[in-house]
Amino acid sequence: MLDATPGMSNAISAEMEYSIYHTWDSLPVNHDPVKIRFSPGEGGLRMQVEAPFFNDPTAPPGPPGPFPGLWDFEVVESFFLNSLNEKYLEVEVCPHGQHLILLLSGKHNAFAQQLPLEFNATISGDKWTGEALLPWRYFPPGVDKMNSYAIHGSGASRVYEALYPVPREDLVPGQGPDFHRLEYFQPFTLQSIMGDEWVQPESDLWQGHKQTNN
Repeated sequence: MLDATPGMSNAISAEMEYSIYHTWDSLPVNHDPVKIRFSPGEGGLRMQVEAPFFNDPTAPPGPPGPFPGLWDFEVVESFFLNSLNEKYLEVEVCPHGQHLILLLSGKHNAFAQQLPLEFNATISGDKWTGEALLPWRYFPPGVDKMNSYAIHGSGASRVYEALYPVPREDLVPGQGPDFHRLEYFQPFTLQSIMGDEWVQPESDLWQGHKQTNN
C-alpha cells in the first residue's frame, strides 16, 4: 500500500489518485474536486481525469489535438519536476479533446511544445473524463516532485485550482496565480507507480537539451 498524502488515495500500489480541493491560494473549491489518476501504461504513464464540466470558456477554436495557449481555456494540468535542475514536463488536457505538452528547463522556459499525445476526452452532462498516455521520453530524468492544477471560468470569474497551493501565510498583496512556483511542488516519483526496481528509459528529447537556468 502507498503512504497517504493530502489529496491522494492509496487504494493500490500501481495507481495513485489525487483530488484537487483548493484554489491556487489555499481556499476551498466550491464544487466536486477534480480527480487525476496515474497508473502504468504501455510505453508511458497513463493519466486519467474526472472533473466537473463548466463549459466556460467554450471550446478552443480548433480540432482535438495539440493547441497552443490551451491554458486560456478549461483545462486540467500536471507537472513533473526534477527539482535539482528545474527540468520539468507540463501536461495540459481539455474536455474538448485538445492538449498541450511542454518540456521546460528552468521556470517558464519551454524549449519544446505541442508534442503529439494520445488523448481522448468525453463530456457527459456536467462532468467530463479524459485519458492520456504520456510517453516516457517526455519525462525528464530524475522526476522527484509534481503538482497538478485545474482552470475554468472567464474574466473576473476565472478560477485557478492547485493540488499543492500556495499557503495562505506565504501570500503577498497583489500576488496572482503562477503554476510554475516549483517550490510548492511535493514529492513524487515514477517508481512509486512502476515499482522500486523500474528504471526510466533514456530520452532523446532530454539528452539533447543541456541548458538550464540555474
